[in-house]
Amino acid sequence: MTPFLDVSPEVRDAVHDGRPVVALESTIFTHGLPRPRNVEVAEEAEQIVRSGGAVPATIGVVRGRPTVGLTTEQILALSHDDDVLKAGIRELPIGAVNGRNAGTTIAATSQLAHAAGITVFATGGLGGVHHGAETSFDESADLVALARNPVVMISSGAKAVLNVHATLERFETLSVPVVGYGTDSYPGFYVRESGFRVAHRLDAPEEVAGVYRAQRALGLPSALLVANPVPQEEQLDPSLLQGVIERAWAAVDEEKVEGQQVTPFLLDFIRRATGGASLDANVALYRSNVRLATEVAGAIAAGVPTSLVEAA
Repeated sequence: MTPFLDVSPEVRDAVHDGRPVVALESTIFTHGLPRPRNVEVAEEAEQIVRSGGAVPATIGVVRGRPTVGLTTEQILALSHDDDVLKAGIRELPIGAVNGRNAGTTIAATSQLAHAAGITVFATGGLGGVHHGAETSFDESADLVALARNPVVMISSGAKAVLNVHATLERFETLSVPVVGYGTDSYPGFYVRESGFRVAHRLDAPEEVAGVYRAQRALGLPSALLVANPVPQEEQLDPSLLQGVIERAWAAVDEEKVEGQQVTPFLLDFIRRATGGASLDANVALYRSNVRLATEVAGAIAAGVPTSLVEAA
């Protein structure tokens, strides 16, 4: 633990007592969803965690202070701040000087969750390798952060606008294990299948907990990525998605969007082009991931054994 980190008493006590805790990111309600749905989803996620017997730890930056376990008032403040920043790991120390509110990315959230002793983190879609990265070197900091923060990350795959094949290759290079939950296919964020397979499949929260415990017994530093597909009945029409993505990229070129603005622009274009259906799928998959994360956190807290851990 570091003095430059505020952890709520509820989260601190739960971690100390070995009770299940689920980390939740804040960019989903500071940058990912429109108002007022952003607040509704943030509050629903916390309620799902509590209903499953775990403690929610929504993570963000409040007036420059990284905070694990945001209060309702803090969530509302970040959700309604028109100047709220997006903070990756590199921005966290800058917050000590600028005193701004910020939503934390997957990279920053995993870093702060690990620092606070939290083992499970639920999100929507991962960052990864962008198209054209062979010349632009545009890769998300999520990749490196997940290689060095040993949490269980529940997601529905990399964001649909990314180069999924290259992203999976980078995770392999970084020795970050990727497993499908109840599937042999890597999810495609808004849709259940991206067209790529995963080498390993797990079918129960206890199996995820067992793999995580084995990682820790071996002293491996990386996260365990659990790819949980969006529910079948709530996925976006796969045939519709590809054409929309192609039009979205054409719009990026036409409007000369660059840097950190590319992904938000693309996702907003997709939302508008699908009449909000992509937003509904995003919320559905996030809800599903929070539920699974709560079950996994419970299994880890229950001390699920593995033969390797027992031998250790």
